[in-house]
Amino acid sequence: MTTVTTTPSRPGKTPATVAFVGAGPGDPGLLTVRAVELLAEADAVVIDQIARDQVVARHCRPEVDVVDAGRGDHGQRLTHAANAKLVVSAARAHKGGLVVRLMDGDPATFNGLAEEALACAKAGVPVEVVPGVSAVSAVPAYAGVPLTTAESSAVHVIAHAGGTKGRASTVDPACLDPRSTVVVLGSAEALAAGLAALLEAGRDAGTPVAVTGHGTSVRQSTAVTTLEDATAAVESAPTPALAVVGPTVDLRQTINWFESRPLFGWNVLVPRTKEQSESIDRRLSRYGAISTVVPTISVEPPRTPQQMERAITGLVTGRYEWVGFTSVNAVKAVRERFEALGLDVRSFAGLKVAAVGGVTAQALRDWGLIPDLVPTGEQSARGLLEEWPPYDDLLDPINRILLPRADIATDTLVAGLVEMGWEVDDVTAYRTVRAAPPAPEVRDAIKSGAFDAVVFTSSSTVRNLVGIAGKPHTNTVIACIGPQTAKTAEEHGLRVDVLAAEPSAEVLIDALADHGAARAHAAHEAGEQVRRPSERRSESRRRARS
Repeated sequence: MTTVTTTPSRPGKTPATVAFVGAGPGDPGLLTVRAVELLAEADAVVIDQIARDQVVARHCRPEVDVVDAGRGDHGQRLTHAANAKLVVSAARAHKGGLVVRLMDGDPATFNGLAEEALACAKAGVPVEVVPGVSAVSAVPAYAGVPLTTAESSAVHVIAHAGGTKGRASTVDPACLDPRSTVVVLGSAEALAAGLAALLEAGRDAGTPVAVTGHGTSVRQSTAVTTLEDATAAVESAPTPALAVVGPTVDLRQTINWFESRPLFGWNVLVPRTKEQSESIDRRLSRYGAISTVVPTISVEPPRTPQQMERAITGLVTGRYEWVGFTSVNAVKAVRERFEALGLDVRSFAGLKVAAVGGVTAQALRDWGLIPDLVPTGEQSARGLLEEWPPYDDLLDPINRILLPRADIATDTLVAGLVEMGWEVDDVTAYRTVRAAPPAPEVRDAIKSGAFDAVVFTSSSTVRNLVGIAGKPHTNTVIACIGPQTAKTAEEHGLRVDVLAAEPSAEVLIDALADHGAARAHAAHEAGEQVRRPSERRSESRRRARS
């Protein structure tokens, strides 16, 4: 990320307040509540070494200024003094506002808080400090290595160790106690030097060592070795890395909770819009996967809005007994039209509201509407139809239903409601058109097998993805939300590996996780290393070359 030139965003005579906020070691879920509050209010964010694009995009306002304090114009790492100047400059540029200095891990732990806070004090800039989760404790915890046990109660930290000859004399003798835990952190060179210093100072060569790279992220990897052989593990570890030395490392065999998740490290393609994929993203993250969203459709207003406007007029004037929503997009389209006309949910007074499933029902609740009907079984148009009450001329004063839907919606629901005695106004609330093709590198990744899995939530996502990006690689796991979607996938030449037991995005991800767990179990049973589907593609290429 490059430095963004800051511009004043609020009038005032005093500089902005600078909040030194701990961002944790990598996992955005480790942010504190106070950190999230300050990020939402920030006029500028000064970021640190680890890329924080996801944090800024999720928690900050779109117009926030972002200043990169990690690297200079030529890629060199900035000094604490240079960072301090950036922070003071940002505070002066946003007089009366708020600047969040987002620091990796915990601000007060090996992060230069003292230098930058002193610079702020000298410049008359008020500060606030929000502690964060330190890599010293978080990374070992995510690696399944407790820092202490009943037998190992002492913890020592070696940070930025260095030097060559004579380095053994710099090691605290307490670090040599075989019962103690030593955490070593810093650059790869510093990490190797710190471990070598422990060995030279007399720590037993067979002491267990865990070297973890990209700690707390889904790219995390941990190598367990001994102090004698730790240099090789450090050289092959991705950076940033951290090492834990001591007997508690042996507990990783039992407490390896993070890297043993069933989809850990999987890159899953989600052919959906960003708004529709949030629940899937959260579910995938729970199982250790990362997701790449590729929109396959674009939602646009109807070509002629008059039909929609007449329907809303009828809704307000009491023309309908029911309004049925069959998608989140339908809720969004009606809500946007309401707001454009100056209306709100009070216009639904006296109406009954139906939702096709839980996600659509939640979109209605977010708007302030509690649906009267949500299918308890199959969450589809067919499931909604099975539970929709037939028209009763004694109980229902009005026999008309409004269905605001997509232009390509099927006639199943309308035909069934008419058969039950209802009159239906099937109104086009939005149009769905095929999205533009994704970037060339994404298309190449899809066709070459760089993705571990693809989750299809409808037949249209299958057709559109193949249409704009091509067929996924044969090694890619194909997961489908229901039989019709699976049939469409097979018609396009895809092998369906996972089928959800019910048409729910959450159930689909659970089924994919079960599939991942089964693959891992089979590998263990065969005495093989557990590999992701995309890694098997790389193995096939190596065999082909040899």
